[in-house]
Amino acid sequence: MIIYNINEAPFIKEMCDVTLKLWEKGWAERNGGNISYILKEEEVTPYLDTHQAIDETELPMPLPELAGKIFLVSGSGKYFRNVIKNPADALVILKISQDGKYYQRLWGLANGGNPTSELASHLKCHAIRLKHDPDHRVILHTHATATIAMTFVHDLDEKKFSKTLWQQITECLVVFPEGVGIVPWMVAGTIDLGLASAAKMEYCRIVIWAHHGIMGAGSNLDDALGLVETVDKAADIYLRSSAAITGIKQSITSDELRALAKTFNVTPREGIL
Repeated sequence: MIIYNINEAPFIKEMCDVTLKLWEKGWAERNGGNISYILKEEEVTPYLDTHQAIDETELPMPLPELAGKIFLVSGSGKYFRNVIKNPADALVILKISQDGKYYQRLWGLANGGNPTSELASHLKCHAIRLKHDPDHRVILHTHATATIAMTFVHDLDEKKFSKTLWQQITECLVVFPEGVGIVPWMVAGTIDLGLASAAKMEYCRIVIWAHHGIMGAGSNLDDALGLVETVDKAADIYLRSSAAITGIKQSITSDELRALAKTFNVTPREGIL
């Protein structure tokens, strides 16, 4: 079997592109943010022997539903702006053991380190989203500026928050008709945060961590990033318009949102309108 240069792999190039974009947006200051991407066996085997592990680490919780799954994950303490310079240092490819109790490192973290401290949140959210969407592949967490700012000035009731976002840009209801989930501020990197986030992912693809950031789930990196960009654009418009001296005088109404949903054949989450 020919093993090709993994730096040329499409999934590595995609990750380099997205991490750089997030840093350029100002959403990944220092080592902020993390991404995990489910890889298919056939995507990985031209570059790696997926049966040859470098080492093995016990997971913080058993995840038998992810047994055998392969993930490309950003490393803990790694700067997104540096991923493109040295992917082998900043990223890791890991495989979940057949009993779901361990992850095996197949590649990456060449200069030492661990997968993101939010690994528990990511893996639990992947497990939940796969139940609802077999095409699901990506969990993206970033410090989207306007979204974070909005959690300081808006009611954190997620249905009210979702409706406000829907009212800012016509595309919002179409892109995320399920609205957003909101988790109150919690200590980052904990199992509790992972479980709270996963509970929200049962019914939506966006989880906002109050005063911290946002998680988006998608079928690919573009999908997850586009979802987060849409939310943050709406949050930015809300902040700009609500800060105006005259205040908000009009917005998209509930009846207009219902008409939009009917036209685009989407079903808004019950109880928001």
